[in-house]
Amino acid sequence: MLNLRKCVASILAAGAAMAACAETPAVGSLAPDFSLQDQQLQVRKLTDFRGKWLVLYFYPKDDTPGCTTEACSFRDGQALISALGAQVVGVSIDDTSSHSAFAEKHKLPFPLLADTDGRVAARYGALSDWKVVKFAKRETFLIDPKGVVRKAYLNVDADTHAAQVLADLRTLVGK
Repeated sequence: MLNLRKCVASILAAGAAMAACAETPAVGSLAPDFSLQDQQLQVRKLTDFRGKWLVLYFYPKDDTPGCTTEACSFRDGQALISALGAQVVGVSIDDTSSHSAFAEKHKLPFPLLADTDGRVAARYGALSDWKVVKFAKRETFLIDPKGVVRKAYLNVDADTHAAQVLADLRTLVGK
Protein backbone atom coordinates (compact mmCIF):
# COMPACT_ATOMS: atom_id res chain seq x y z
CA MET A 1 0.00 0.00 0.00
CA LEU A 2 2.88 2.34 0.81
CA ASN A 3 4.36 1.84 -2.68
CA LEU A 4 0.99 2.61 -4.29
CA ARG A 5 0.74 5.85 -2.28
CA LYS A 6 4.26 6.84 -3.33
CA CYS A 7 3.45 6.06 -6.96
CA VAL A 8 0.25 8.13 -6.91
CA ALA A 9 2.00 10.99 -5.12
CA SER A 10 4.79 10.88 -7.70
CA ILE A 11 2.34 10.96 -10.62
CA LEU A 12 0.40 13.86 -9.11
CA ALA A 13 3.58 15.79 -8.35
CA ALA A 14 4.89 15.26 -11.88
CA GLY A 15 1.57 16.36 -13.37
CA ALA A 16 1.44 19.44 -11.18
CA ALA A 17 5.01 20.30 -12.10
CA MET A 18 4.28 19.87 -15.80
CA ALA A 19 1.16 22.01 -15.59
CA ALA A 20 3.09 24.68 -13.69
CA CYS A 21 5.96 24.75 -16.24
CA ALA A 22 3.87 26.08 -19.10
CA GLU A 23 3.74 29.84 -19.04
CA THR A 24 0.82 31.97 -20.11
CA PRO A 25 1.79 34.38 -22.91
CA ALA A 26 2.37 37.82 -21.45
CA VAL A 27 -0.02 40.60 -22.31
CA GLY A 28 1.74 42.63 -25.00
CA SER A 29 3.58 39.62 -26.47
CA LEU A 30 2.89 37.93 -29.78
CA ALA A 31 0.34 35.15 -29.47
CA PRO A 32 1.79 31.67 -30.03
CA ASP A 33 1.06 30.44 -33.53
CA PHE A 34 -1.23 27.48 -34.15
CA SER A 35 -2.51 25.33 -36.99
CA LEU A 36 -5.40 23.00 -36.09
CA GLN A 37 -8.44 21.44 -37.73
CA ASP A 38 -11.90 22.69 -36.83
CA GLN A 39 -15.14 20.72 -36.60
CA GLN A 40 -15.52 20.91 -40.41
CA LEU A 41 -11.97 19.58 -40.95
CA GLN A 42 -10.77 22.98 -42.15
CA VAL A 43 -7.26 23.87 -40.99
CA ARG A 44 -7.25 27.14 -39.06
CA LYS A 45 -4.10 29.13 -38.31
CA LEU A 46 -3.51 32.16 -36.14
CA THR A 47 -2.54 34.09 -39.27
CA ASP A 48 -6.02 33.44 -40.73
CA PHE A 49 -7.37 35.89 -38.15
CA ARG A 50 -4.94 38.75 -38.76
CA GLY A 51 -6.75 41.99 -39.35
CA LYS A 52 -9.47 41.24 -36.78
CA TRP A 53 -9.69 40.69 -33.07
CA LEU A 54 -9.62 37.07 -31.92
CA VAL A 55 -11.32 35.67 -28.84
CA LEU A 56 -9.36 32.43 -28.42
CA TYR A 57 -10.93 30.42 -25.64
CA PHE A 58 -9.71 27.11 -24.28
CA TYR A 59 -12.15 24.77 -22.56
CA PRO A 60 -11.91 21.32 -20.95
CA LYS A 61 -14.49 19.10 -22.69
CA ASP A 62 -17.25 19.21 -25.28
CA ASP A 63 -20.83 18.96 -24.05
CA THR A 64 -20.10 19.19 -20.33
CA PRO A 65 -22.18 21.62 -18.25
CA GLY A 66 -19.65 24.45 -17.79
CA CYS A 67 -18.27 24.16 -21.31
CA THR A 68 -21.77 24.19 -22.79
CA THR A 69 -22.70 27.26 -20.74
CA GLU A 70 -19.58 29.08 -21.91
CA ALA A 71 -19.96 28.09 -25.57
CA CYS A 72 -23.64 29.03 -25.66
CA SER A 73 -22.87 32.39 -24.05
CA PHE A 74 -20.34 33.10 -26.79
CA ARG A 75 -22.93 31.91 -29.34
CA ASP A 76 -25.55 34.25 -27.91
CA GLY A 77 -23.11 37.18 -27.97
CA GLN A 78 -21.76 36.36 -31.43
CA ALA A 79 -23.52 39.23 -33.23
CA LEU A 80 -22.19 41.82 -30.77
CA ILE A 81 -18.70 40.33 -30.85
CA SER A 82 -18.71 40.27 -34.67
CA ALA A 83 -19.90 43.88 -34.77
CA LEU A 84 -16.70 44.79 -32.91
CA GLY A 85 -14.61 43.10 -35.60
CA ALA A 86 -13.82 40.01 -33.56
CA GLN A 87 -13.99 36.26 -34.18
CA VAL A 88 -14.60 33.65 -31.47
CA VAL A 89 -12.62 30.39 -31.68
CA GLY A 90 -12.81 27.57 -29.14
CA VAL A 91 -10.03 25.04 -28.48
CA SER A 92 -10.05 21.79 -26.54
CA ILE A 93 -8.25 18.47 -26.80
CA ASP A 94 -11.40 16.75 -28.05
CA ASP A 95 -11.31 15.49 -31.64
CA THR A 96 -13.05 16.96 -34.69
CA SER A 97 -15.98 14.53 -34.56
CA SER A 98 -16.69 15.46 -30.93
CA HIS A 99 -16.46 19.15 -31.87
CA SER A 100 -18.79 18.61 -34.80
CA ALA A 101 -21.46 16.96 -32.65
CA PHE A 102 -21.09 19.66 -29.94
CA ALA A 103 -21.32 22.52 -32.45
CA GLU A 104 -24.32 20.97 -34.22
CA LYS A 105 -26.20 20.16 -31.01
CA HIS A 106 -25.82 23.71 -29.65
CA LYS A 107 -25.80 25.58 -32.98
CA LEU A 108 -22.37 27.07 -32.37
CA PRO A 109 -21.52 29.48 -35.23
CA PHE A 110 -17.75 29.61 -34.63
CA PRO A 111 -14.83 27.24 -35.14
CA LEU A 112 -13.91 24.68 -32.50
CA LEU A 113 -10.31 23.57 -32.93
CA ALA A 114 -9.14 20.05 -32.16
CA ASP A 115 -5.88 20.20 -30.20
CA THR A 116 -5.83 16.44 -29.64
CA ASP A 117 -2.21 16.27 -28.49
CA GLY A 118 -2.52 19.40 -26.33
CA ARG A 119 0.46 21.16 -27.91
CA VAL A 120 -1.35 24.43 -28.61
CA ALA A 121 -2.95 24.52 -25.16
CA ALA A 122 0.52 23.92 -23.69
CA ARG A 123 1.98 26.82 -25.71
CA TYR A 124 -0.68 29.08 -24.18
CA GLY A 125 -0.11 27.72 -20.67
CA ALA A 126 -3.65 26.33 -20.80
CA LEU A 127 -2.94 22.60 -20.53
CA SER A 128 -3.50 20.46 -17.45
CA ASP A 129 -1.56 17.24 -17.93
CA TRP A 130 -1.72 14.87 -15.00
CA LYS A 131 -0.23 11.97 -17.00
CA VAL A 132 -3.38 9.87 -16.54
CA VAL A 133 -5.72 12.62 -17.74
CA LYS A 134 -5.13 15.68 -19.88
CA PHE A 135 -7.44 18.61 -20.63
CA ALA A 136 -7.41 22.27 -21.57
CA LYS A 137 -7.94 24.73 -18.74
CA ARG A 138 -10.81 27.20 -19.02
CA GLU A 139 -8.76 30.21 -20.18
CA THR A 140 -9.24 32.88 -22.84
CA PHE A 141 -6.97 35.23 -24.74
CA LEU A 142 -8.00 38.42 -26.52
CA ILE A 143 -5.64 38.81 -29.45
CA ASP A 144 -5.52 42.04 -31.45
CA PRO A 145 -5.52 42.33 -35.27
CA LYS A 146 -1.70 42.24 -35.32
CA GLY A 147 -1.50 39.00 -33.33
CA VAL A 148 -0.62 40.53 -29.96
CA VAL A 149 -2.15 39.24 -26.71
CA ARG A 150 -4.10 42.15 -25.21
CA LYS A 151 -5.89 40.35 -22.39
CA ALA A 152 -5.56 36.95 -20.69
CA TYR A 153 -8.35 35.45 -18.60
CA LEU A 154 -7.31 32.66 -16.25
CA ASN A 155 -9.64 30.52 -14.13
CA VAL A 156 -12.73 31.70 -15.98
CA ASP A 157 -16.30 31.63 -14.62
CA ALA A 158 -18.33 30.03 -17.42
CA ASP A 159 -21.52 31.84 -16.38
CA THR A 160 -20.18 35.40 -16.72
CA HIS A 161 -17.16 35.09 -18.97
CA ALA A 162 -18.64 35.92 -22.38
CA ALA A 163 -20.14 39.15 -21.02
CA GLN A 164 -16.80 40.08 -19.45
CA VAL A 165 -14.96 39.44 -22.74
CA LEU A 166 -17.52 41.52 -24.64
CA ALA A 167 -17.15 44.44 -22.21
CA ASP A 168 -13.35 44.31 -22.40
CA LEU A 169 -13.45 44.01 -26.18
CA ARG A 170 -15.62 47.14 -26.35
CA THR A 171 -13.05 49.00 -24.25
CA LEU A 172 -10.09 47.79 -26.28
CA VAL A 173 -11.76 48.52 -29.62
CA GLY A 174 -13.02 51.87 -28.35
CA LYS A 175 -16.74 51.36 -28.92
